[in-house]
Amino acid sequence: MSQFDHTSTTNDVIADINLHGKRVVVTGASSGLGVETARVMAAAGAAVTLVARDQDKLATALAGLQEAVPGATFDAAIADLADLDSVRTGAAAILAHAPQIDILVNNAGIMACPLLRTAQGFEMQFGTNHVGHFLLTSLLMPALLQGAPARVVNLSSAAHKFAPVNLEDPNYQQRDYQKWQSYGESKTANVLFSVGLEQRFGARGVHALAVHPGMIATELGRHMDQADFEMIAGDTDPADMPYKSIPAGAATSVWAATSPELAGRGGLYLEDCHIAEPAAGDSRGGVESYALDAQAADQLWSLTEELIGEAFATG
Repeated sequence: MSQFDHTSTTNDVIADINLHGKRVVVTGASSGLGVETARVMAAAGAAVTLVARDQDKLATALAGLQEAVPGATFDAAIADLADLDSVRTGAAAILAHAPQIDILVNNAGIMACPLLRTAQGFEMQFGTNHVGHFLLTSLLMPALLQGAPARVVNLSSAAHKFAPVNLEDPNYQQRDYQKWQSYGESKTANVLFSVGLEQRFGARGVHALAVHPGMIATELGRHMDQADFEMIAGDTDPADMPYKSIPAGAATSVWAATSPELAGRGGLYLEDCHIAEPAAGDSRGGVESYALDAQAADQLWSLTEELIGEAFATG
């Protein structure tokens, strides 16, 4: 049983962890949870690669981290998860200086945006949150296998409760677009991707975990309006919602990436620095069974390879 909970921060969960000699890659590392995750990993001794799509924001984040953690090893790579060509270029740049990766934190994401399309025509939330990370992780897998035992942490959300993945129309080509349903589908996909990764690579020492960070006020919410906040709050006054600080929000990701308690384990959904229980009723917590379904994970894996146009070596 984890000694940590929803109040724990990144400093709490990293306190007894030594990451010297480890290589960590963090996507979405130009702001918010990504910067905090990178900071605390570097402070524990890891060499950290920051990945983001905006060169200027990435440079600003890099400079701030170098100041915050003097003497730590940081480098950076550009990868726009909404453009598979950019993902391939970014992955090649990462592998050029990091032939061994011990921890990959797929932290980047987009939430509740209007109907938009990625460079390859995928619906933006599914394409960015799932397809882009699927390709990046697959391309980095040789380095993760080299680092085994290694971990992949995929940021999901309690919003996976909004919807299972629609495997017949993941890109909203035959149905009306609903931004929160789409977000929920992409977050379910993040959990199923973790299950699929564990099935294929767990036996070779690369373990995958999905994380719900909690509710945090970050740039992820830039597309939200008052109606969205009220919808999420439900019967709760939006002003009374239990928001976490950024260090508390990033804590479950760091716990997933480093906790000895999770060594050799994967295909799990974590929240508040513990393994989530099955969802019950209308509870905000827990994980829906469809998000951990092994058959759905296999179907999503095959579908994603078809969308990308490439099959990847497995297990």
